[in-house]
Amino acid sequence: QVQLVETGGGLVQAGGSLRLSCAASGRTFSTDVKGWFRQAPGKGREFVASISWTGFSTYYADFVKGRFTISRDNAKNTVFLQMNSLKPEDTAVYYCAALAGVFPDSRVISSWGQGTRVTVSS
Repeated sequence: QVQLVETGGGLVQAGGSLRLSCAASGRTFSTDVKGWFRQAPGKGREFVASISWTGFSTYYADFVKGRFTISRDNAKNTVFLQMNSLKPEDTAVYYCAALAGVFPDSRVISSWGQGTRVTVSS
Protein backbone atom coordinates (compact mmCIF):
# COMPACT_ATOMS: atom_id res chain seq x y z
CA GLN A 1 0.00 0.00 0.00
CA VAL A 2 1.33 3.42 -0.90
CA GLN A 3 1.61 6.10 1.75
CA LEU A 4 1.25 9.72 0.72
CA VAL A 5 2.36 12.69 2.80
CA GLU A 6 1.29 16.18 1.83
CA THR A 7 3.24 19.27 2.89
CA GLY A 8 3.53 22.92 1.98
CA GLY A 9 0.26 24.36 3.18
CA GLY A 10 -0.05 27.51 5.21
CA LEU A 11 -1.63 30.92 5.55
CA VAL A 12 -1.35 33.27 2.58
CA GLN A 13 -3.03 36.47 1.48
CA ALA A 14 -5.29 36.56 -1.52
CA GLY A 15 -3.25 36.82 -4.69
CA GLY A 16 -0.34 34.96 -3.14
CA SER A 17 1.23 31.62 -4.00
CA LEU A 18 1.99 28.30 -2.36
CA ARG A 19 3.65 25.13 -3.57
CA LEU A 20 2.35 21.86 -2.20
CA SER A 21 4.33 18.64 -2.24
CA CYS A 22 3.20 15.03 -2.00
CA ALA A 23 5.83 12.44 -1.16
CA ALA A 24 5.01 8.80 -1.81
CA SER A 25 6.51 5.85 0.03
CA GLY A 26 5.79 2.18 0.48
CA ARG A 27 4.48 0.22 -2.50
CA THR A 28 4.85 3.01 -5.05
CA PHE A 29 5.11 2.96 -8.79
CA SER A 30 6.26 5.84 -10.90
CA THR A 31 3.61 4.78 -13.40
CA ASP A 32 0.78 5.70 -11.02
CA VAL A 33 -1.41 8.57 -12.05
CA LYS A 34 -1.44 11.13 -9.28
CA GLY A 35 -4.03 13.71 -8.38
CA TRP A 36 -4.75 16.51 -5.96
CA PHE A 37 -8.08 16.96 -4.22
CA ARG A 38 -9.34 19.43 -1.65
CA GLN A 39 -11.99 19.65 1.01
CA ALA A 40 -13.24 23.01 2.16
CA PRO A 41 -14.88 23.43 5.57
CA GLY A 42 -18.37 21.96 5.50
CA LYS A 43 -18.03 20.63 1.97
CA GLY A 44 -17.16 17.35 0.30
CA ARG A 45 -13.81 16.46 -1.19
CA GLU A 46 -13.40 17.62 -4.78
CA PHE A 47 -10.99 16.99 -7.61
CA VAL A 48 -8.39 19.68 -8.30
CA ALA A 49 -5.85 18.28 -10.78
CA SER A 50 -4.28 15.07 -12.06
CA ILE A 51 -1.15 14.11 -13.94
CA SER A 52 -0.13 11.04 -15.90
CA TRP A 53 3.02 9.17 -15.00
CA THR A 54 4.90 10.77 -17.90
CA GLY A 55 3.64 14.21 -16.99
CA PHE A 56 2.42 14.72 -20.55
CA SER A 57 -1.27 14.57 -19.65
CA THR A 58 -2.78 16.83 -17.04
CA TYR A 59 -6.34 17.69 -16.10
CA TYR A 60 -7.60 20.57 -14.00
CA ALA A 61 -10.87 21.51 -12.40
CA ASP A 62 -12.33 24.60 -14.06
CA PHE A 63 -11.98 26.65 -10.89
CA VAL A 64 -8.16 26.31 -10.89
CA LYS A 65 -7.36 26.44 -14.60
CA GLY A 66 -4.74 29.05 -15.34
CA ARG A 67 -3.84 29.42 -11.66
CA PHE A 68 -2.63 26.00 -10.50
CA THR A 69 -0.02 23.74 -12.09
CA ILE A 70 0.52 20.08 -11.26
CA SER A 71 3.89 18.45 -11.87
CA ARG A 72 5.87 15.43 -10.72
CA ASP A 73 9.38 14.18 -10.14
CA ASN A 74 9.28 10.41 -10.53
CA ALA A 75 12.88 9.99 -9.42
CA LYS A 76 11.85 11.43 -6.05
CA ASN A 77 8.34 9.92 -5.98
CA THR A 78 6.97 13.40 -5.45
CA VAL A 79 4.07 15.31 -6.95
CA PHE A 80 3.72 19.08 -6.72
CA LEU A 81 0.90 21.58 -6.95
CA GLN A 82 1.95 25.14 -7.66
CA MET A 83 -0.87 27.45 -6.66
CA ASN A 84 -0.81 31.06 -7.85
CA SER A 85 -3.34 33.88 -7.63
CA LEU A 86 -4.91 32.24 -4.61
CA LYS A 87 -8.43 33.21 -3.61
CA PRO A 88 -10.21 32.94 -0.26
CA GLU A 89 -12.40 30.22 -1.80
CA ASP A 90 -9.27 28.09 -2.28
CA THR A 91 -9.16 27.66 1.50
CA ALA A 92 -9.28 23.91 2.15
CA VAL A 93 -7.33 20.87 3.20
CA TYR A 94 -5.49 19.58 0.16
CA TYR A 95 -4.87 15.87 -0.38
CA CYS A 96 -2.99 13.89 -2.98
CA ALA A 97 -3.90 10.43 -4.17
CA ALA A 98 -2.98 7.76 -6.66
CA LEU A 99 -5.63 7.30 -9.34
CA ALA A 100 -6.64 4.50 -11.64
CA GLY A 101 -6.69 6.94 -14.55
CA VAL A 102 -5.95 10.52 -15.45
CA PHE A 103 -9.54 11.68 -15.92
CA PRO A 104 -11.14 13.64 -13.08
CA ASP A 105 -13.69 10.90 -12.31
CA SER A 106 -11.04 8.17 -12.07
CA ARG A 107 -11.12 5.86 -9.09
CA VAL A 108 -8.83 6.67 -6.18
CA ILE A 109 -6.57 3.70 -5.50
CA SER A 110 -4.65 4.91 -2.45
CA SER A 111 -5.57 5.72 1.11
CA TRP A 112 -6.09 9.34 2.04
CA GLY A 113 -3.32 11.00 4.00
CA GLN A 114 -3.76 13.76 6.55
CA GLY A 115 -3.59 16.45 3.92
CA THR A 116 -2.11 19.92 4.20
CA ARG A 117 -4.19 22.93 5.17
CA VAL A 118 -4.27 26.00 2.96
CA THR A 119 -5.84 29.18 4.28
CA VAL A 120 -6.21 32.20 2.03
CA SER A 121 -7.09 35.46 3.75
CA SER A 122 -8.90 38.28 1.99
